[in-house]
Amino acid sequence: MPGTPTRNAPRLFRRSSWPEARRIADILRKETIGGALLLAAALAALIWANSPWAQTYQELRAIEVGPAALHLNLDLATWAADGLLAIFFFVAGLELKREFVAGDLRDPWRAAVPVAAAFGGVVVPALVYLAIAGPAGSGQGWAIPTATDIAFALAVLAVIGRSLPDALRTFLLTLAVVDDLIAIVVIAVFYTSHLAVLPLLGALVPLAVFGALVQRGVRAWWLLLPPALATWGLVHASGVHATVAGVLLALTVPVLSRKNGNGHGTGPAEHFEHRFRPISAGIAVPVFAFFSAGVALGGLSGLAGTLTEPVAAGIVAGLLVGKPLGILAATWLVARFTRATLAEGLAWIDLLGLAVLGGIGFTVSLLIGELAFGAAGAEPVKVAVLAGSLAAALFATVILRLRARAHRRVHEAESADSDGDGVPDLYQTS
Repeated sequence: MPGTPTRNAPRLFRRSSWPEARRIADILRKETIGGALLLAAALAALIWANSPWAQTYQELRAIEVGPAALHLNLDLATWAADGLLAIFFFVAGLELKREFVAGDLRDPWRAAVPVAAAFGGVVVPALVYLAIAGPAGSGQGWAIPTATDIAFALAVLAVIGRSLPDALRTFLLTLAVVDDLIAIVVIAVFYTSHLAVLPLLGALVPLAVFGALVQRGVRAWWLLLPPALATWGLVHASGVHATVAGVLLALTVPVLSRKNGNGHGTGPAEHFEHRFRPISAGIAVPVFAFFSAGVALGGLSGLAGTLTEPVAAGIVAGLLVGKPLGILAATWLVARFTRATLAEGLAWIDLLGLAVLGGIGFTVSLLIGELAFGAAGAEPVKVAVLAGSLAAALFATVILRLRARAHRRVHEAESADSDGDGVPDLYQTS
């Protein structure tokens, strides 16, 4: 009968392998801690920016450091956006490459769902934004509501979704990582105001040196840091946003271990990911949030006035409506054309909760907002991103709480370990 799932029909969100589930759990723990630090930093910036000492916050952001001879005498806010976020994108690039080379996503079917959802979650919110803000004048902000902040989202999950099935957590993490890669491509292509070809070509030299070193198994920071910094500096000088250098460097790092070449043991990508993820989640992203989230709200009347502006309204609608709609539609289309069914114990409302959670677009949304409108014109953007992300977190909380009992049953089955060997029973029988 057409449309009826067969016994061998593919399943959406089926369980990962045990090594992959254990690795994802480790990543989620680190990102959850980072998310808590991110929220604390953003709250501190908001309080300071709306206090009687608001001017000192702006003065701190404007302090310039760095060698003027290299045109790197940048203010602290720019260092946070261009420098520290390069570490964030380096880690995201490592994670994405490892997933597609040695992770479960090397299986095209497993990769299809989060990749399709990520693209749907970029296209639809951009269209929603343009429909409200209009293509003229404010159209350059179309990419602001397209990104998912994994640290913020996982901080919310740590509070409301401790029993969320592993497959759904993995889906959210993978979606956000693919989202980050799309964001860096968007930044490089659409938010490069001027392009200096010679520095960009020059960046290929230290990039090749870095790649040759890591391909030969070099892990010493004092050998790798100089070509990495040179690559970052030349990409920055080219006019392309310097965070692109982070992804380029990550893509040169091999995934499989040189000792046996079959993926067993810790490969360079996993080694660098373990080394830099705490720096990214614990320092880079929170510091960027501190220097970017401080915006004067102007009280309730000022907040309401800002959110009714076309740009702000378009961002909020993109995050709250466009992002969930895009993720859901893309996932449903994959299921429709492959006749896939949801894994046992899951329902479409679970995906709705995750899709709404995907509307938390804090870090990269703030970055794109500053690139689109400049530091001076990004104040309404910051208010809208903060409001939209907070609302997405609240709505996702309500939706996922409705399914807490069902999630708890699945989680208990996934974590049951009757023989006490450290490997859950389901992974031994699958």
